[in-house]
Amino acid sequence: MLITVSLLLVTTAMSAVMLLVLTSLADSRVAGIREWAQANGVAVLALLLFAARGLIPDLLSIELANALLLLTASLMLAGYRRYLGLPVPWRLLAGGAGAAFAGVVFFHYVHESLALRVVGMSAFHAAICFGIHASLPKVADGRLRYPNAFSRTAALLLGLGHSCRGAFYVFDTYEPTSLLEPAVANLAFFAIGTLAMPALSLGAVMLANARVLTETAYAAEHDHLTGAPSRRAFFDMAERELARARRHGNGLGLLLVDADHFKRINDTYGHGVGDEVLRDLVARAREEIRKIDYFARLGGEEFGVLLPDASFDTTRAVAERLRAALDQSAQGRTAAAGPAYTVSIGLAMLEKGEDFAALMRRADAALYAAKAGGRNRVEVAPRLTPEPAPRSGGARVIRLRS
Repeated sequence: MLITVSLLLVTTAMSAVMLLVLTSLADSRVAGIREWAQANGVAVLALLLFAARGLIPDLLSIELANALLLLTASLMLAGYRRYLGLPVPWRLLAGGAGAAFAGVVFFHYVHESLALRVVGMSAFHAAICFGIHASLPKVADGRLRYPNAFSRTAALLLGLGHSCRGAFYVFDTYEPTSLLEPAVANLAFFAIGTLAMPALSLGAVMLANARVLTETAYAAEHDHLTGAPSRRAFFDMAERELARARRHGNGLGLLLVDADHFKRINDTYGHGVGDEVLRDLVARAREEIRKIDYFARLGGEEFGVLLPDASFDTTRAVAERLRAALDQSAQGRTAAAGPAYTVSIGLAMLEKGEDFAALMRRADAALYAAKAGGRNRVEVAPRLTPEPAPRSGGARVIRLRS
C-alpha cells in the first residue's frame, strides 16, 4: 500500500508542477492552456482523495475522486481540441463520463466490485486517449513536429494501456480488494492510470511552448501591419541567397519598390487608409512575383523583392509586371476602391565581387532616379562593369555621372 500511495503522491506533485507551468503560459493566449491547467488542478484534488482512501469516507475517496478524475480526462481532451481549433464534443463527453460514474456508483453500492469499477473508468480513459490521438495531425511542421509526435504517441500508448487494464479485469478472475493493493498486476495497471495525466500534460506543455516560440519567431520576422517579412528577415535571406549565388554563379536580382506620394495619401485620407493601401500593395505584389522570390517590407512605404536564380531579363520582366499590377491610378476606380496609388521601382543585378550593401545602394539610386523621372516607372541601376548598349524600349538604364 505504501508503494501505491507514494506513486499517487509523486503523480500529484507532477500534476501540481504542470499546473504551475501551464499557468505561467496563460498570458500567451494559446488556445487549450486554460483547459489543460484546469485538468491538472482537478487532478491534484482527485489524486489526493485517492491517496486518502481508508482515512476519509468512501463517498469522498471513491465517488468524488472518480468524478474529478473523469472531469480531468474530459478537460484534457477539450484542451487538445481547443489547441487544434476543433470543436469540443461536450455532450459526448458528458454522456460518457455520466455512464462511467454511474458504473462507479452501481458497482460500489448495488453490486460491490472494484474490478468492474476499474473496467468502466478504464474504458472512458481509453476513449479519451484515443480521441486525443485521433485529433492530433499525423505530421506537423517546424517546431511542432516533435511535440506533436510525442503527444500523439503518448496518447496512443496510454489508450492501449487503459484498454489492456480494462480487459485484464474483465477476463481475469483476479478481484482486488483495494485500489491501493500492492499486487504486481494491480501496481502495473495502477501506474498506467496515474501516469497518464503527467504524460499528456507534458505533451500539452511541449505543444504550447512550441506554439509560443513559433508565434514569437513569426512576429519577429514579419511586419505586423501587412504580414510581409520584416527588414531583418529580408537581410537574413539576402545574405543566404548572396552566398548561394556566389557559390553556384547564379544571377541575383533586387527590386526596391516605393509607393508614390504616400505622405499625401496619409495627409488626405488618414493613416488608417494609408495602412489599407500598404496591405493592398502587399496582397497584389504577392500575386505577381515568382514563387521563389522573396518580398518584404523594409520600412514605411518601401518594400524589397529579392529574385534568386534570375537573369536581367527575368528581373526586368518581374519588375514591369509588378509595376503594372500596382498601377492603381485614378482611372476607372470608384471611391469604395480606396485612394489611387502607383509605385516606383529601382532594379539592380548582383555583380561579381559585390556585397549586398553595395547592391542595395545601386538599387536605391535607381529608385531615386525613378522618383525623379516622374514616378510610376522602373529604373535600372548602371552596371559596375562595362556592358553592351541596352536594347531599345523597356526599362531605361540610368547613366550616373562619376
